[in-house]
Amino acid sequence: MNAAKPKDSRKKSVAKTFSWRAVATIITTIVAYVMTGEMHLAVEIGLLDTTLKLFFYYVHERAWMRV
Repeated sequence: MNAAKPKDSRKKSVAKTFSWRAVATIITTIVAYVMTGEMHLAVEIGLLDTTLKLFFYYVHERAWMRV
């Protein structure tokens, strides 16, 4: 018997979004710092990247739930 796998809830999608973005922001900030040598600029790049990608990741995640 194959039971249908329940879809992820919106709350779980939001939690996954924020946890992944935390990891990705740290990576982006480190890379930006290595490339620029300026911590202030690296943090700005990391925060801008996060702000944009939080929204787009959530939309992407919800779209895949419909597939």
